[in-house]
Amino acid sequence: MPEQTTVIRPSALLKDKEAHRVLLALEERDVSRGGVWSATAGLWQRYDQAWDGEAGSRGGAQLVGTIGVVYGTPSKYDITIFRATVTEHGAEAGWTVDRLCDDALQFADLTLASCPRTALMSPTADPFHKRD
Repeated sequence: MPEQTTVIRPSALLKDKEAHRVLLALEERDVSRGGVWSATAGLWQRYDQAWDGEAGSRGGAQLVGTIGVVYGTPSKYDITIFRATVTEHGAEAGWTVDRLCDDALQFADLTLASCPRTALMSPTADPFHKRD
């Protein structure tokens, strides 16, 4: 089963309180603490097991999928989720984009389906033509 990437449109939006809850939970479950998440600015990675390698390395843990996020947009403490990818290994283990996102969003009592979405802005004028 090949890797699956989904661009989430409109993007999912974690407002400041929900974003804070999710970030705290991912930090508590970080791979450096025996968990299965590695969350950095811009990318949340979910592994199938805790890292068990020498000196805190990945060892036998395999990447299940990644969630692409943007911090501080549209407001300072918000997080926008714009893309998710399930690896071939993750897909073979039964993971889907929804399940991957739901695994992170559960800490804010949300799912990808229930998460608020960003507003799509439609252009009001052609940006390449100067107005008179």
